[in-house]
Amino acid sequence: MSSSAISAVVARQILDSRGRPTVEADVQLADGSRGRACAPSGASRGRHEAWELRDGDPSHYEGLSVRRAVANANAELANAVIGQSAVEQARVDDVMREADGTPALERLGANAVLAVSMATARAAAAHRSIPLYEHLADLAGTAMSMPMPMTNILSGGAHAGRGMDLQDFLAIPVGAKSYSEALEMIARIRLSSARLMDERGLSTLLADEGGLSPGFGKARDAMDLMIRSFETAGLRPGEDVAIALDVAASELFEDGVYRLDGEGLTLTGEEMIEFILDLASHYPVVSIEDPLDQDDWENWRTFTAQLPRVQIVGDDLFVTNVGRIEDGIARGAANAALIKLNQNGTLSGTIEATAAARAAGYATVVSARSGETEDTFIADLSVGLGAGQIKIGSVRSTERLAKYNQLLRIEEDAKLGFAGVRGIFGLNVPIAA
Repeated sequence: MSSSAISAVVARQILDSRGRPTVEADVQLADGSRGRACAPSGASRGRHEAWELRDGDPSHYEGLSVRRAVANANAELANAVIGQSAVEQARVDDVMREADGTPALERLGANAVLAVSMATARAAAAHRSIPLYEHLADLAGTAMSMPMPMTNILSGGAHAGRGMDLQDFLAIPVGAKSYSEALEMIARIRLSSARLMDERGLSTLLADEGGLSPGFGKARDAMDLMIRSFETAGLRPGEDVAIALDVAASELFEDGVYRLDGEGLTLTGEEMIEFILDLASHYPVVSIEDPLDQDDWENWRTFTAQLPRVQIVGDDLFVTNVGRIEDGIARGAANAALIKLNQNGTLSGTIEATAAARAAGYATVVSARSGETEDTFIADLSVGLGAGQIKIGSVRSTERLAKYNQLLRIEEDAKLGFAGVRGIFGLNVPIAA
């Protein structure tokens, strides 16, 4: 057995940031190198994502326990990968997919497969005595860079008990010259938002990803608060900082129409396009995620064509799946892809999906999920892939801050360039307010 061969896999059930179970895995190599990783979990999930296996037993965590996934990792997946070289990530992931035998990893669970996949990469980096981000860059064959943060300020949708129709209103510090400066700007905006809401007597309770949840019925009220928060923080809307929207429209789509209860609207696909276009025309919006349902391909194409200088991000549309990304490219749908490890189910598959998007000129945004842990893997992933952008959540709660802080450490240690606006589709020139 070579020194890089996997010698043991141990998985367990732990709790994520929402107090729900998830899978954590440890991988040990023959030379004693170790890696540990935790599978994230989403609240707003696309129907085409890799399968998150839960037990469904109401007597344990209201049916959300992952003991079967853990058992699968400790038995079938361990048997499949033991003896495989951890530095051969694609091979390790392939044997796990073969062991599962289903397209979406529904038999053994993508949460089990992903935890082992990520832990393998960590163990391989330890074996090579290099940082994880450097190992990931070697796997992907990409140039490293520090990502631009896209940060939740106000939240609704599935992240906040559907207090607002649109899922997230985010800030992008487009005027920042470094990652650390960008993070400081975001923190100022988040603080000014909380103060403004407190002054108006609005609740400052947190949503799943740490965003504030004012519960506005009208999206324009949230947008106005975003602008006021920028100004109160001493930043210029459209020059120092811009707005990103995560519509999460699949959550609003029912019986062929989009239901925006807060707005009091029921919209066709064409009307939904006009609604989002109208918002974007009145505010410094530079990125719009999932403005339409995950299978509303024709309206996606139409919407993308209407905003050639705005980043249009596919999340539920693409689910970090090479086939769906290639389908979207052929159809002219979106111009950017959200990259989520657990949507794909393996690290190597996630790298392939990122490469497919970038080969077509699409921007990429590495993203966390609403159910996270203190695992900082995606911080290293965003740097190693040179993704250009990262979407972690707000600057609150340790499962979010662990990742923001890991990026600060990487910035200090690696002395890498900052992607800035170059990583954002359509933003290689200054933004007009």
